[in-house]
Amino acid sequence: MLKIDKLNHYYSQSHTLWDVDLELETGKCNCLMGRNGVGKTTLLNCIMGLQPIRSGSINYRELDISKVNAEKRASLGIGYVPQGRQIFPLLTVRENLQIGLSARADKSTKIPDFIYELFPVLADMLDRRGGDLSGGQQQQLAIGRALGIDPKLLILDEPTEGIQPNIVQEIGDIIKQLSSDLGVTILLVEQKLPIVRRITDNFTILDRGRKAAQGPIDELSEDLIRKYLTV
Repeated sequence: MLKIDKLNHYYSQSHTLWDVDLELETGKCNCLMGRNGVGKTTLLNCIMGLQPIRSGSINYRELDISKVNAEKRASLGIGYVPQGRQIFPLLTVRENLQIGLSARADKSTKIPDFIYELFPVLADMLDRRGGDLSGGQQQQLAIGRALGIDPKLLILDEPTEGIQPNIVQEIGDIIKQLSSDLGVTILLVEQKLPIVRRITDNFTILDRGRKAAQGPIDELSEDLIRKYLTV
């Protein structure tokens, strides 16, 4: 589904990602982990075309997208839910969802029914402004908007950050359902270890811009957690 080979990224003269390799298997939920500031969000932005890479390659479904712009990557079926959600607070829930449709390859203008099936609260609040929703509801809206493009790869940057525990559980269940039942490949940045162990299939750890470890989630040992994840 996605293969990154020897990716290097710089902010000005600062070398932030060093020869990063990453391969995602179709239909699996993959967690990108690491302490704050190690380059996780930067890597996601590189995948989305929001940050340029200095060298290396990004291949998506056997297509080299290293130089493809962000809008085109979305139309190829890559959905992105950034950290902090970034919904449009003055637009209604319906309008937020409709904005996501603009990148669909089939040019459909109908909000898919399955979004309401996954997030029934959105169907009840279509005419409410996004900024009036709770944090958990806004996160559901952000995920729903990303699903509107019919993604084959869905990238989520800390989707449970700042959300009440009952909604965290619900969002985790939906992420798992997207990969296991609907075949969507997931790349997830998440700090909460219980939810990581419950919903993900594989993990990759970044440390100071380099890949430090990877493997099936049952190989995420306490030694790795102490070395690379605890503060």
